[in-house]
Amino acid sequence: MITALYASILAILLIWLAFQVIKQRRVNKVAYADGGIEPLQIARSAQSNATEYIPITLILMILLEFNGAWLWWLHFTGAVFVIGRVIHARAILRDDFNGRVIGMKLTFFTMIGLVVLNLFYLPYGHLW
Repeated sequence: MITALYASILAILLIWLAFQVIKQRRVNKVAYADGGIEPLQIARSAQSNATEYIPITLILMILLEFNGAWLWWLHFTGAVFVIGRVIHARAILRDDFNGRVIGMKLTFFTMIGLVVLNLFYLPYGHLW
């Protein structure tokens, strides 16, 4: 199952982002929310952005895999998505606007591609 590979890689990214939040909480002695501390707000923003886009994209990937798509489509979309998410997460943490734009473009490119591919590979004969 190819999607499991990309889900595992993205889980590592989510864990890394969680550690960035924990690090900021410890440094700034903030137990809950963000305490109005900008570095903690930024770390939380990076983590929450990832948690917004990763689940639906993995669902689209697993559906594409289930629909019998060419396996290289899964690897291509998975790799582009991971690259986009890593670029975006690092850019948020570094306050790099251009990196954020590139990361989101790769994210949206992947999501739109997965939607189109799922519609193409959808077994229409089984819908009725």
